[in-house]
Amino acid sequence: MNRFIGKRWFKDRISFLIDLSAMKKVMIMALLVLLVLIVSTGIGDMKIAPWNVVSVFFGGGTSLEQLVVKSFRLPRIIIALLAGMALAVAGGILQGMIRNPLASPDIIGITGGAGAAVVAFLTIFSNEDGTLPVSIQWMPVAAFIGAAVVAFLVYFLAWKKGVSPVRLVLIGIGISALTQAVTTLLMIMGPIYRASQANIWITGTVNGSDWQDVGILLPWSIVFILISFFITRQLNIQELGEELAKGVGGNVQRQRFFLLLMATVLVGGAVSFAGGIGFVGLMAPHMARRMVGSSYGALLPASAFIGGILVMLADLIGRTLFLPLEVPAGVFTAAIGAPYFIYLLFKTRNS
Repeated sequence: MNRFIGKRWFKDRISFLIDLSAMKKVMIMALLVLLVLIVSTGIGDMKIAPWNVVSVFFGGGTSLEQLVVKSFRLPRIIIALLAGMALAVAGGILQGMIRNPLASPDIIGITGGAGAAVVAFLTIFSNEDGTLPVSIQWMPVAAFIGAAVVAFLVYFLAWKKGVSPVRLVLIGIGISALTQAVTTLLMIMGPIYRASQANIWITGTVNGSDWQDVGILLPWSIVFILISFFITRQLNIQELGEELAKGVGGNVQRQRFFLLLMATVLVGGAVSFAGGIGFVGLMAPHMARRMVGSSYGALLPASAFIGGILVMLADLIGRTLFLPLEVPAGVFTAAIGAPYFIYLLFKTRNS
């Protein structure tokens, strides 16, 4: 049986190969995402059976179950899913563009830029009594601006007759350290209450998410994740190396700029509503690569689903394992991601 199926659309202007084996695995991951979402929604102070959760989705269940599922749990779980998917896709894009398995949004400073912007927002606009004279709804805008500024600063500083992957990583690591220093300074300067709030947000949490947040992040994430799926050919070309990429007709520098822009947009949206959840963009693409191979046509969708699962599970553990205390989801992604990063570092060194 032929493993690949070729598809051509719009009078052969768009053509691609579908890996049937990888597609089956991606579909299984999609079903697993749905299963984790349902189970996670039913677990908490009030236990709700999975079939009752599904019933609530379709308008059934008791009034209490509808309140708990629709008002308290489902919005934060959807935010966790969307943020995990966006961070994972951004990580996959950066790893393909930079051709470095250690690349991720938090490693090269994009996540740190968003975090520093949010802390600056809380510090600058906080009154002495800890209140904010401006709407908290402007915080996502600050996060996106911070991510964009750092991304373009890294790109500009890495430019030398073009942008090389090595320069991009090295400068990104330096800028990341700078954003962490700025964040720490701003937290010291600001009110204690805001410093505590900022610290929790930087760690990464979806606590307090509501349907208004979902209404903003859902279309943003879906649109740009889908766009990312349609530029996988550019990532496959980038993986060939600069000389070969030019040889097959790729405009390497323009592609790198666009890919960096896509990663920044995805990270800005995710960090705006879920905080600085770390290591998802590093782990998810590697896990996906082991399952579906290195072709980005299957790698990015698989990374998206794995990233969503990771953040949903981290949030589930954080809000149930240490009751009545709630631990930010970013604590658990970091607890897994830090040793995973060390493992990848030694693996890359010995390869």
